[in-house]
Formats: sequence, C-alpha cells, structure tokens
Amino acid sequence: MHLNIDSYRKKYYMIDHELYNKYKFFNQIGVIMPNIVLTRIDNRLIHGQVATAWVQYSGANLLLVSNDDVAVDTTRQNLMNLAAIRGVQTRYFSIQKTIDIIHKAADKQLIAIITETPQDVVKLVEGGVPITKVNVGNMHMSEGKKQISKAVCVDESDIKAFLRLKELGVEVEIQRVPSESKDNIWELIK
Repeated sequence: MHLNIDSYRKKYYMIDHELYNKYKFFNQIGVIMPNIVLTRIDNRLIHGQVATAWVQYSGANLLLVSNDDVAVDTTRQNLMNLAAIRGVQTRYFSIQKTIDIIHKAADKQLIAIITETPQDVVKLVEGGVPITKVNVGNMHMSEGKKQISKAVCVDESDIKAFLRLKELGVEVEIQRVPSESKDNIWELIK
C-alpha cells in the first residue's frame, strides 16, 4: 500500500491548522521537520493502549521511546517489543540521542514519541524537538504526588514541567485513550 504522506499530513493536521501551516512553511524554506504524530507521557511507555489504540488513532508507524534508562536496558526493550503490533517499528533512544537525530527521520516515518515524565518532554522541546502537543496518559501515584485525574498523579516538579511546556507554547491534554474525552490539565493543577 502506498501512503501519500502529504494527504496524511493534511488529514492529521486538520485537527491543528496552525501546526500544518508551520509544517508547510518549514518545508518551503528547506527545514526538515520530522513527522511527529503523537507525543505521549506514560510511565508504562509501550503497552497495550499505546501499541493499539494510540497507534491506530495517530497513524504512527514508529514508536520512539525517549528515555535514558530504557535506552540502555535491553530487557525492558524486549518486553516492550512484545506489545508493539506488526508493522510498527520501535526505537529506544536517550533524550540526547532523540534531540540529536530526530531531524534526520525519514519522511515516511510517522513518529509517536513516548516519554515517562513531563520533565523529559521539556528537555526534548528545549533541545529543539518540534513538539507542539502532548498527550498525558498515565502517571502513577508515588510518594509526594497527588491525584488530579483517573490515571494522572503529579508533584510540584511535574507541575513546574507542565507550566514550562505551556510557556514554550506546547499544548498539554490528559486523555487515557482516544475514545475518552480530554481533561483540561490547567483546571486540574490549579
């Protein structure tokens, strides 16, 4: 099956006309923009919801886990590979490697970036990765965190990271699966 990348972009970016126009502008001036179709914070990284529901929803054909620990842990990589569906590639890069090579992505790669924390997303954006929207899916409860939605628990460091993403112009939304409604994170962390 031949995938018409430009028609896919038009369909995907219909959701966000401003993002599509930025993409077209950068293409016209010769700047290569990677096809990031989803950026998700989920401390489980690749698992059933990401590998099926979010891949189908976003059209991703590459799951890129950007995490310093997982980048060097082949056992965790192998376990996550079991969850990935046929035809979807996986990559496990450190935060810095993601920053260094994301702009070399092939045009046909429709990339879903998955990180464990909002702090990791801040590092990616500040490092030049063109992320404009972040989906927050799951952040487990741990000491010092408070629950703000069904599946998201945050502490002060997380809130600061989300506020930094807002300053950087990144849209942030909480949504466990595509079929559920989105929660407004700004109302929940007041």
